[in-house]
Amino acid sequence: MDAPCLPLTLPLPQSPQYARACAALGTETRGGTLTGSGSASGREWLHWQTQARHLPGLGRVELLSRGPVTRDCDAPAPLDAWFEGFLAARPRGPLLLNADGTPPEVLRRAGFWPLLTPASLALLPLGPETEMRAALAQKWRNRLNRAQRSGLRLRRLALRGDHWLLPTEAAQARARRYRNLPPGFLAAYAAANPGDALIWEARLEGAPVAAIAVLRHGLMASWTSGVTRPEGRRSGAMNLLLWEAARWLAAQGHLWLDMGILNQQDAPGLTHFKLGTGARVHRLGGTWMHSRALAPLARRLPSASAR
Repeated sequence: MDAPCLPLTLPLPQSPQYARACAALGTETRGGTLTGSGSASGREWLHWQTQARHLPGLGRVELLSRGPVTRDCDAPAPLDAWFEGFLAARPRGPLLLNADGTPPEVLRRAGFWPLLTPASLALLPLGPETEMRAALAQKWRNRLNRAQRSGLRLRRLALRGDHWLLPTEAAQARARRYRNLPPGFLAAYAAANPGDALIWEARLEGAPVAAIAVLRHGLMASWTSGVTRPEGRRSGAMNLLLWEAARWLAAQGHLWLDMGILNQQDAPGLTHFKLGTGARVHRLGGTWMHSRALAPLARRLPSASAR
């Protein structure tokens, strides 16, 4: 009897939508799936996708971000065997892995060298409106209720490269010194995936006061950008935008909204805001590097060094 499984839920960097945007920008990607394992023959059990980058001092580097993705099954995917074949067949040069779900011991056995400790994401479960509202923190819900009475007018529109959100958010990222997907990538994603790149915008007395960008990719969606002007902050526009986006995405069949990295140290207010939606903390697996020259030494690292 087949082991019970949930469908493969692909984060943004592992999605075909992301690959199409990369291709439009001239970035090389490659990937594949592993199908069939024992009695589960014919079903996808594992998916992977890499992008090529050129980094100073390292040259051509392959990036495997938040992969490989495995099904949530009683029977685990054969990761050791997959890594052995994948690493033997890949091009020469370094491989950077932003791990998500792969046990550290598997990575050590495969010869990966740990570079950075794990970060955490906020993942919001999407479903019936009553359940999503019940999961809201009380203060978040109160602010949403006030925003719904504030006179804000919302609209949903296809993301365009000339929308004011993109350059405004890019300037905000520079000023606050954080990294985000650049406007050019968002525009390429929208062009390569019609209907999968959306903006929710809030206006007050006809003037735009806040907006968010959301990328859709299979069972998941990702909140990638957001800007709130002073009038938007006072009226709770961001609460209303995210609530309406979550309601719409749930109605379209999406199961999760990825709200991005949690950074309690540098952005405690944003972290509190994200978790107030009822989002779950999802801990990633850290950043690792694989090179053929270092792999034998990496395999001999003590376990404490990889935590």
